[in-house]
Amino acid sequence: MDEPTRILSDEHKNILKVIDSLLRECDALESGKDMDKRFFRKIVDFVRNYADRFHHAKEEDILFVELCKDNVQMPCNPTHQMLHEHDLGRSFVKNVEDGLKEDNKEKVVENARGYAQLLQEHIYKEDNILYPMADEALNQEIQKSMLDKFRQVEQRFGQKKEQYLSIVKELEKRK
Repeated sequence: MDEPTRILSDEHKNILKVIDSLLRECDALESGKDMDKRFFRKIVDFVRNYADRFHHAKEEDILFVELCKDNVQMPCNPTHQMLHEHDLGRSFVKNVEDGLKEDNKEKVVENARGYAQLLQEHIYKEDNILYPMADEALNQEIQKSMLDKFRQVEQRFGQKKEQYLSIVKELEKRK
């Protein structure tokens, strides 16, 4: 049986690939390249949909809810910090979008780099601290129930998942 946390970690790999592409584009901008607004809009769209509506829906509405139940025994519960970091990420993305509208390259780069650094650290904490704690704290019955709920998220997201995975592949080719 797939573990819910394994699915989430696999999704993190896709998000990190997009972040790598974002950082390469920031480097290029800082080296004098003109701002490719289409590229950044694609990144914002990916983050808002794949990372937020698809991936975070599983974390925030399913995993974190389970981890915050009274009967779950964990040495500490970092879910509130993870939620706070999700909100910080959303703020960075909003500022990237605002920078695009204002044609403000510095604002775009500053917030894109802020988002990238936040997410790299955030994903490390989830993959290496939170998820192992969750695997330990949540029994097989709860994890099976979570997998059913994950499938419902997948169904609601539908074909969009493949659309966003194709963006990941496209961005990887830009290396």
